Amino acid sequence: MVSLPSWNGPKKRKVSTLHDGFYPNCPGRCSCDSVQLVQCYRLTEVPSGIPSTTKKLYISHSKIQHLQVTNLTQMLALEDFILLASGTESVENDTFKTLSTLKTLELWKNKLRRVPSALPTSLEVLKLNDNSIYVLHGSDFEGLKKLKILELKNNLISSLSPSMLSFPASLQSLMLDGNNIESVAGPLALPQLKFMSMENNKLHLIPASFFTSLQSLQFLSFSGNFLTRIPINLPKSLLSLKMERNQLKVVRFRDMKHLENLSHLYLSENSLTSIEGAQLLANLTTLELSQNQLQMLPLRLPVRLQKLDISNNLIQRVTVQDFQDLRDLKHLFLDNNIVSLFEAGALQKCSQLSNLALEQNLLLSIPLRLPGTLARLDLKGNAIQDIAERELKDLKQLQVLNLRNNKISALDLKALEGLPRLRLLYLDGNPWNCTCSLLRAREVLKAKGTDVRGGQCAAPAERQGESWMSSKKIMRQCEHHLRLTEKSKETKKKTKPEEHSSIRINIDDDYYDYEID
Repeated sequence: MVSLPSWNGPKKRKVSTLHDGFYPNCPGRCSCDSVQLVQCYRLTEVPSGIPSTTKKLYISHSKIQHLQVTNLTQMLALEDFILLASGTESVENDTFKTLSTLKTLELWKNKLRRVPSALPTSLEVLKLNDNSIYVLHGSDFEGLKKLKILELKNNLISSLSPSMLSFPASLQSLMLDGNNIESVAGPLALPQLKFMSMENNKLHLIPASFFTSLQSLQFLSFSGNFLTRIPINLPKSLLSLKMERNQLKVVRFRDMKHLENLSHLYLSENSLTSIEGAQLLANLTTLELSQNQLQMLPLRLPVRLQKLDISNNLIQRVTVQDFQDLRDLKHLFLDNNIVSLFEAGALQKCSQLSNLALEQNLLLSIPLRLPGTLARLDLKGNAIQDIAERELKDLKQLQVLNLRNNKISALDLKALEGLPRLRLLYLDGNPWNCTCSLLRAREVLKAKGTDVRGGQCAAPAERQGESWMSSKKIMRQCEHHLRLTEKSKETKKKTKPEEHSSIRINIDDDYYDYEID
C-alpha cells in the first residue's frame, strides 16, 4: 500500500475508504494504485476525476453503452485502456484520436458493430474479440504504422479481401478465430506477420496467392474449417501448421516438401485413410493424426520425430518395420485403436521413448522387448490376463504402469520387483483372486514406495466386491493364516527364517487414489 502524505494542522483531511483505492480523490467503485493504474467495476459511465497521470485504465463488468470523446480527453498519459464485458455498443468518432501515448486498446466482450474510428498512430496492440463486428473497412487501420497485434476473434466477419482492406505492414500477429469467414483473397501484404489464426470459420478454399507476401509467417492455424486440402504455396518460413477439424481426405506431402523449417503438424479430426510421403518433412518433430480413419501406420515417417499421436484410429498391427528409423521418438500415442498384434521388439530402435500409450486396444499380453527408457506405460482397457517377468524385466526406468480394466487375476511379484523406479501402479478394474499371496505382493510394493490402486475382489466368493487394498477383514484373515503357517513351521523346527515373517500387514495404511485419465 502506498503511504499517504502527511500535513500539518489540527484538522485531519478525510481520505478515501478501501473500496475507493489508495489515491485520495479516486472515483467511487475504482481502485487507484500508485496513481498510474486505475481499476473500476460495475460502472454506468466512465468516471470523471480519474488522475491525469493514469497510464493504465481497466474497466470491467459495467453498463457503459456509449463511449464519448469527453470520457478520455484528460488522460494524456494513458498507455493501456481495457474495457471488458461492459455492454458497449458504440464509440463516438475521434474518441481515442488525441491519446498520443496509447499503446494498447482492448474492448473485449462488448457489442461493437464496427472498429472504432481514428485510432491513435501510437497504437501497438488492438484487441476487439467477442463483439458483433460484421465488416472491416479500408480506413479502419489507416495510419497505424506501429500496430503489431490485432485480434478480432469471435465476431461476425464474413470475408477478408486486401482490395477492400489494408492491414498495417507492421503487423506481427493476426487472430480471426470464430468468425463467419467463407472466403479470403490475396495477397495479404504483411511482410512482418509471424502468427496467423483463422480457426473455426467457414473456409472451403485458400487461394494460392494468399501467402505470396507472408514470407515471415511462422505459426499458421486453419483448424475448424471445411478445407478438403492443405493450402499450396505455404511460406517456407513456417514452423507450425494446424489443420485439425477439417475435411481432409488426403495430404499431398510433395506440395509441402519446401517447408524445411516445419517442426509441428496437426492433422487430427479429419478423414484421412492413409499417410504417405511424410518423410519429406525432414525437420518435423511433432505429428498429430488422432481421430482419423487410418488402418495402418504410415510407411515412412520423418526421422527427427519426437511426438507421434495416432490415437483413435483403426490401427490393427504394430511391426518392427513401422518404427525402425525413429531414434528420437519420445512420446507415442496408439491408444483407442484395435491393435491385436504388437511384434516383439517393434519399438526397440526408439532409444529415447519415455511415454507409450496403448490403452483401449485388443492386446492379450504386454508387448515384449519394449525400450528400457520408458517412464510411463499405459495399457488400460485391453484383454491382458497376466503380468510376466519377461515382459517387464528391461523397464528399469518405468515410473507409472497402468493396467486398469484388463483380465488380470493374480500378481507375479517377481515381475514387479524388477521395476526399481515404479511409483504408481494402477490395477483396479481387474477380476482379482484375493489370496493372501496377493496381499503380500501389495505389502512388498508399498514397502518399496509404490502407490498401488488395487480394485475389488472377484474371487473367492466370500470376498467378492471387497477392496483388496483396504479390506480389514481380508487382512485379518491373512494375518491369521500367516500366524498358523509360522506356528506349523516352528513345530517342524525349521531354523531357516521364513521369507514372509518380516512382512507386516498394516490395516491402517493410507489409501491413495491417483487419477491420471
